Amino acid sequence: MSEFKDHFSSASDRYAAYRPDYPAALFAWLASQCAERDTAWDCATGSGQAALGLAPHFRRVVATDASAEQIRHAGHHPAIDYRVAPAEASGLADRCIDLVTVAQAAHWFDLPAFYAEAARVLKPDGMIALWGYGRMALPGEMDAPFTRFYAGTVGPYWPAERALIDDAYRSLDFPFMEIEAPAFAIEVAWTLPRLLDYLSTWSAVKRYRAARGHDPLPPLRAELAPRWGAPETARALQWPLFLRVGRVA
Repeated sequence: MSEFKDHFSSASDRYAAYRPDYPAALFAWLASQCAERDTAWDCATGSGQAALGLAPHFRRVVATDASAEQIRHAGHHPAIDYRVAPAEASGLADRCIDLVTVAQAAHWFDLPAFYAEAARVLKPDGMIALWGYGRMALPGEMDAPFTRFYAGTVGPYWPAERALIDDAYRSLDFPFMEIEAPAFAIEVAWTLPRLLDYLSTWSAVKRYRAARGHDPLPPLRAELAPRWGAPETARALQWPLFLRVGRVA
């Protein structure tokens, strides 16, 4: 079993509070592609954003994460069975799952081991979906300082796996019968403080603080504030999602 790279347990409460939710249309489309809607497995569920999105569409959602601390902060739903388990060893029975999902986490996995586990637990003709999102573009003149912050200020502190996010998972091996997915996007209306709360959950921000001994966010806020206007003004922000969706052969 591969070593679990835990970048998020130390801030699980912030992760649960400040990460954005995925669009309801994504889960409706995924469910529509499944032959049955009995059980979904949300792997590396984190604080349960994807599991909660799946719950209205499946009789049962098994949501696993290698971090007990993440599971402790996950959102509750009567259809969701939360468990602490690594991606490569779910503890699920053979051929019991209609849909496997991995949201913003596949780049951390030992993918061959995870794919073997997914193929083991999926029913014949079962579905698997990996998705993620990269850096949103801020409106107008705010995007230039934000780009400098992302690539320059905290850029050296991103884990190497972040390159797979920037590549939109195009280079990931995906040994399934691939299905073309529609375009989906996360859409929010956030104030400037809410945006900064989200940025505080970035692994690169946390690693910058640990290495440099200070917080990189106040200087970014100082750059954005004159362009944002009143900090409590909510601005429309969007992250396009990228997806790899497939079916067991």
